[in-house]
Amino acid sequence: MEQFPLAADRHDRCRQCHPACRAHPVSDAAGHAVELPDGRRHSVHASRHLPRDHPAKAHLQQHRPQCGHGRALKRRPTISGERSMAKLTIRNAIKRYGALEVLHGVSVAAQDGEFVVLVGPSGCGKSTLLRMIAGLESISDGEIEIGDRIVNDLEPNERDIAMVFQSYALYPHMTVRDNMAFSLKLARRSRQEIEQKVNDAAAILDLTALLDRYPRQLSGGQRQRVAMGRAIVRNPAVFLFDEPLSNLDAKLRVQMRTEIKTLHQRLGTTMVYVTHDQMEAMTMADRIVVMRGGHIEQIGSPHEIYDAPANSFVAGFIGSPSMNFIDGLIADRNGTLELQAAEDLHWPLPESARRHLGRSVQLGIRPEHIAVDTSGVHAKVIVIEPTGSDTHLQLQAGAQSIVAAVRDRPSVSPGQPIRLKIDPMKTHLFDPANGERLH
Repeated sequence: MEQFPLAADRHDRCRQCHPACRAHPVSDAAGHAVELPDGRRHSVHASRHLPRDHPAKAHLQQHRPQCGHGRALKRRPTISGERSMAKLTIRNAIKRYGALEVLHGVSVAAQDGEFVVLVGPSGCGKSTLLRMIAGLESISDGEIEIGDRIVNDLEPNERDIAMVFQSYALYPHMTVRDNMAFSLKLARRSRQEIEQKVNDAAAILDLTALLDRYPRQLSGGQRQRVAMGRAIVRNPAVFLFDEPLSNLDAKLRVQMRTEIKTLHQRLGTTMVYVTHDQMEAMTMADRIVVMRGGHIEQIGSPHEIYDAPANSFVAGFIGSPSMNFIDGLIADRNGTLELQAAEDLHWPLPESARRHLGRSVQLGIRPEHIAVDTSGVHAKVIVIEPTGSDTHLQLQAGAQSIVAAVRDRPSVSPGQPIRLKIDPMKTHLFDPANGERLH
């Protein structure tokens, strides 16, 4: 049976095909209710909300597929069964709290089976957007579409999504098995189906040996896997993750990153993941959505975001250590293109930047593209940070602070002079006025 949304505009179709609906016009702009003769307001989007003697009740129950009202339920396939297509599309989504607008016309689409990560600093709107997708926050304007349904007016349990939170939100008095089966029991699934889905999810997440344990007997990583298992058994069209690894230690976060990515490859389900950690975004995403101040700054693959940032904000936010930024003027010295910075510092530029000759720009260079070289720019070592595979050098070149990430282990000490060379082919140029990418 076809599924129909509870969208407000479907009410007009019902009014056209049934006199009882025509007799009771929509009572508000959203089309959520009708005014009955006795003055009561009733939803026309599900027949169960109408009085037993309402003339439209039998019509709605018999003709849901024709008029579009109510929910036409169908049993979802098991985990090992066939998936329905689940493209997620957000069009010009706006969120207001009173007069305060926190999301400003956000548009993004996640293709079926794609892993999309929303990343940005605190307060950028990424969690608000995720909660709007889930139905936990209303949408002030715009559209959210899951599959072929506009879900703006649907309750969370009607959107065919499953969400994993930062907190595990497990029932402490229930075993792992019962925690994972809880939503299926509420949905009155058969005992055989519940057992099959729980066992399938447990096998995927390596939880089979833990099914009879209680949450207090599990580690943090195991609890998070149970939370994911509880989402998996529902076999949703879209998985939503709201910073699920924030409570884990560094080693466990790396392990869980791998497990979530492996889970996505195995299930092939559309996933939207929120994090403030750019390393999580880079290592897990098919596509990254970088947000700031309720706007989308850039959408692209991890390599696109890293190698060709759209502006200086994205360039500085993605990458650890962060990109170095140097202000200066593009000039030609003896046929060689360079950036003339303060205190007579000269940084080489690629010939392709010649079209910006004479322009004031902001040069961006990533720490790994700076090398120690006896013919380079003079600098002074401030701090040395060994990380094992790399050595991070905090340097001072004139008044400019610079970070270099070198693979070898230079024999220098804090306070000693050093000379640096950058790879001109790895430089980025930005407009110092608005941060937009120039080259």
